[in-house]
Amino acid sequence: MATTTRRRFLALAALGAVATACGRATASGGSGSETRKLRYQGWAGQVTLPELAEDLGYFDDVKLEWVGNTISGPQDIQSAATGQIDFGGAFNGAVVKLIAAGAPVKAVISYYGVDERTFSGYYVLEDSPIRSARDLLGKKIGMNTLGAHSEAILDIYLQRNGLSAAEIAKVEPTVIPPVNTEQALRQKQIEVAVLGGVLRDKALASGGIRPLFSDYDLLGRFSAGSYVVTNRFLKENPTTAWTFVTGVARAIEWARTTPAEEVIERSTQIIRKRGRNEDAAALKYWKSFGVAETAGRITDDEFKPWTDWLVAHGDIRAGQVKPADLYTNQFNGYGG
Repeated sequence: MATTTRRRFLALAALGAVATACGRATASGGSGSETRKLRYQGWAGQVTLPELAEDLGYFDDVKLEWVGNTISGPQDIQSAATGQIDFGGAFNGAVVKLIAAGAPVKAVISYYGVDERTFSGYYVLEDSPIRSARDLLGKKIGMNTLGAHSEAILDIYLQRNGLSAAEIAKVEPTVIPPVNTEQALRQKQIEVAVLGGVLRDKALASGGIRPLFSDYDLLGRFSAGSYVVTNRFLKENPTTAWTFVTGVARAIEWARTTPAEEVIERSTQIIRKRGRNEDAAALKYWKSFGVAETAGRITDDEFKPWTDWLVAHGDIRAGQVKPADLYTNQFNGYGG
């Protein structure tokens, strides 16, 4: 049922089992010593900021241990919360929901965002009759996962254009693998496609589609997602945490101040060296990580829109989480 599905915003992150498992999560360092190894999940065909930081030599003797790939931010931070990996990243709304559900984790640094070069657009076919938010009633919007960035942005767009909760429930977010989203739109299996990065650029180059709106249109520049680490890990491994967060912060600023061609070349070399049988062709479309604040430092403003949104939709209670519950900049030593 569409209404039930939509109101399960970030439902995976809210599972009681996750909160229970979080209490059992253990840090990798053991008693009396800090770990210098960080387990993580990657993204196929992409180079993450921690991978870039390690390659640039910003982690000193701290090493990354890749345990596999993910295609979902909410899944990634659940894995971090339950101790399967040592850090995970997701849309800030997912972070809020996970912490509200009782997971003892904190966001430590922003890692992706939206700017004039890096954004997600909501596209329709050139001859589509869809011109406004109200035209989306009963229509399918293809996106990579439910309960994350794309669905939240969609709801903000609908709300700002005056649709009621009952009307919003009639719009149908639909999970489509990113590589199939453009094809699904052109074959009219969906009416709107959420496209970003290389997939957006390739689709636009092929012609025949036009934008309805984008997250940049709605909110301008903002950091959208954070890496989270368990409170226990931070307590037992403070030096390792500082090395990790500060190294990622340095990588953010290196990418911000380095010509895109050089960032792309470095990233291409990383993919080739790690030997995961990946296609690095999409890297040529990289433009920025989109992180808004210097060195990825987190502010209240990066969580407030999503906290308010979740409260308005009854997913969390007003006052259930405070900024201090959500994040810390304690381990970000960039420039300090």
